[in-house]
Amino acid sequence: MRIRALVLRIFQQLLRDKRTLAMLFLAPLLVLSLMYYLFNHTGNASDAKIGAVNLNPAIVELLKEKGMDITTYDQASKDVVVNDNLDAMMEWRDNTLHLILKNNDPSQSKALQMTVSQAVAGLADTAQKLGNPAAAPQITVKTDYVYGDADTTFFDTLSPILIGFFVFFFVFLISGIGLLRERTTGTLERLMSTPVRRGEVITGYLAGYGIFALLQTVIVVLFATLVLGIHLEGSLWLVLLTNILLAFVALSLGILLSTFAASEFQMVQFIPIVIIPQVFFAGIFPLNHMAEWIQIIARIMPLYYGADALKSVMYKGMGFGDIALDLVVLVCFAALFIGLNILALKKYRKL
Repeated sequence: MRIRALVLRIFQQLLRDKRTLAMLFLAPLLVLSLMYYLFNHTGNASDAKIGAVNLNPAIVELLKEKGMDITTYDQASKDVVVNDNLDAMMEWRDNTLHLILKNNDPSQSKALQMTVSQAVAGLADTAQKLGNPAAAPQITVKTDYVYGDADTTFFDTLSPILIGFFVFFFVFLISGIGLLRERTTGTLERLMSTPVRRGEVITGYLAGYGIFALLQTVIVVLFATLVLGIHLEGSLWLVLLTNILLAFVALSLGILLSTFAASEFQMVQFIPIVIIPQVFFAGIFPLNHMAEWIQIIARIMPLYYGADALKSVMYKGMGFGDIALDLVVLVCFAALFIGLNILALKKYRKL
């Protein structure tokens, strides 16, 4: 009888808490749907965009049969691969097939390299069957890379994203729960009863938590690069700057969402909706071969821009000019969330 009463009480509590019910039933469906679309629409070698220079038409046809998008060029260079967003470029020169791999995704590059080798071998086999082996002499494939080299692993491209994610996640969680405690203990209400303006309150909280967010960011970045030896091709200062901006976006977002949570449990409930989708769209899965609507969703995620800047600096060795747009977008996100924070405080006091 007492057990039944306890179960009934818990059941009634959950029915009254619509947010918990939504997290319980809808959040798993959201995450599962994201994983389904991303894992089933991730680009592979057959989706590759290839540039061809003076290439044997038979090889071109073999690659097209595998679903690759082949575009003819007058000359081959790494700049063309980057500027035209190609996955690779192939050129027949000096009796050698020169293959330039962008290597943005090492696993895809290895699959593409294998596909090209199979196409070359298939050309020789076809010529042999036709009794004309001279039509396809022994072909040597020479491979070059725009980013990284033959020893580059998937973790080399993943590590910059992980650094940004850990900075974003922990700053978001700590700042959100910290302000929530200020509210639940009545500190925020007492503060709002004074002449202090909403903007000053938000600025104070951002500065207070921001100092610790800054220290955490510096420690994480220095530990990852100097202690763990994570690959760093570009400037350490740009890595620090990007992570600091990302931390302030997480800080302002965490403070904003904490105003809509009544308990620490409800604050944690924001993670499946706010944090997990950003992980999927941060570049762990290559997005350039995915559906347009998936790419649009990715571009409304702050972590997308932070991860893109970090990967550009740490893996590709790019400079400030190359990531300036990403940094500007992060500043805009932080400004937007700060403005929304000031508006959200109206529920505690209208000034």
